[in-house]
Amino acid sequence: MTQELVSLTIIMAVAAVSPIVAQLIPGKFIPQTVLLLAAGTALGPYGLGVIEVNDAVKLLNELGMAFLFLLAGYEIDPKRLAGHQGKVGLLTWGITLGLAWLVVTFLPFFTKQGINGVATVIALTTTALGTLMPILKERNLEGTPIGDAIISYGTWGELGPILAMAILLSTRTGWQTMLVLGAFLVICLLCAMLPTKALRTGHRLYRFLTENANTSSQTLMRLTTFLLIFLVTISALFELDAVLGAFAAGFILRYIIPDGSKSLEMKLEGVGYGFLIPVFFVVSGAAINVRAVAGRPALLVAFIVMLMLIRAVPVYVALSLDKRKNPLSSHHRVTVALYCTTALPIIVAVTSLAVKVGTMQSDTASTLVAAGAITVFLMPLLGSITYQVADVHPVTAVREIAHTPSDWRTIVHEHAQVRALLHHQDRLKRMAETLESLEKQEGLNGLDSRRAELVERARLEIDRQLKELGLDPQLTTQLPHNYRYPKN
Repeated sequence: MTQELVSLTIIMAVAAVSPIVAQLIPGKFIPQTVLLLAAGTALGPYGLGVIEVNDAVKLLNELGMAFLFLLAGYEIDPKRLAGHQGKVGLLTWGITLGLAWLVVTFLPFFTKQGINGVATVIALTTTALGTLMPILKERNLEGTPIGDAIISYGTWGELGPILAMAILLSTRTGWQTMLVLGAFLVICLLCAMLPTKALRTGHRLYRFLTENANTSSQTLMRLTTFLLIFLVTISALFELDAVLGAFAAGFILRYIIPDGSKSLEMKLEGVGYGFLIPVFFVVSGAAINVRAVAGRPALLVAFIVMLMLIRAVPVYVALSLDKRKNPLSSHHRVTVALYCTTALPIIVAVTSLAVKVGTMQSDTASTLVAAGAITVFLMPLLGSITYQVADVHPVTAVREIAHTPSDWRTIVHEHAQVRALLHHQDRLKRMAETLESLEKQEGLNGLDSRRAELVERARLEIDRQLKELGLDPQLTTQLPHNYRYPKN
């Protein structure tokens, strides 16, 4: 017991320090998740060895993964799945799955690496929606058109691989697998229908639960935790992966409480992000064999590149073909595609299962998990860079510099100013009013003409962003007050 407590103490110390370190890093471009993974790798069995992944830590790790997928499932609005963007997201994931199968099956590289199996195919189609949600919140993307698109496409990038794992990696025959999944679905439906019926009829038990939700009884929190552990246990009894039960629990919870519950969400996030989920990420990092990864750099790089080609490209193409319904600009589509290529928890789950049944070597699994860990850092970083670069309009700047090379410093400065103006609309409005008054009085001199050009460029950019939000620039001159630019 002493060693278990020592390991848990070190893990929680890492969890406590990580947000502080992330805050101190200039630009805050490294998510806390990356620091947790890196610390786990450094301190785990393949590093300094101060964290021992024993049975107690493994149980907390499983609960951490369960809470991560519970919160991911809870973020999904069932209406969104049935809506237009949800259907497009499903079709896109299906195309991704087909592309992954073709590449893994027929590309000689994967055959030589010994990873041309179903587990690798599934790993190449995943989006780590549970991992992305805190990153989206940190960067103020939640509730924006970009965030909505990431969630819509990312939902199937998480749900699709979970279902594929249950069907394609099952050791049962086809009809047995479908029978088991059918039984699991019936149990989930019962878990969703009984509380919903009690809520609609105002049952006495429901009133008791809601009245004691914020007392020492914590009735709703206890029932939610019970639902999670119950479905994870059912998954284990049915020999399904635990992530299926956890994801189903979150989805059911959202169905029961369609409008959400701030009080319950805060408690779930407190237990999840405050305790169990950091344990999962640290232990996931501890599972990475650094020497094995260093010995197979080609596989590490190739897997990340294939993730981008197989997952990011179809998402970008789908958004481009669906511009009428989702009028995102080119660089916003790139941002969504990059975020949807973030992958880790499913890779951890699918490689662990493959190693357990003997279809994948542990060294190979370490390399794929390391690749997934790198995407958690790399893809959100690249996504934020697309904002910084694109808002400066580099193509237009290059054309202007090519026309008048001697003015390159002024051109670069002006484009940077346009981006700054977009982030300060009040300042832009005051500048426009000043210029309009000067025009009426005595005309514009050289300096004021440059300022007028800056204002016009900024106005055009705001018009473009208004169109993305589905607003008419002729009727609305200001971006909504709740419109949030993503943080760098």
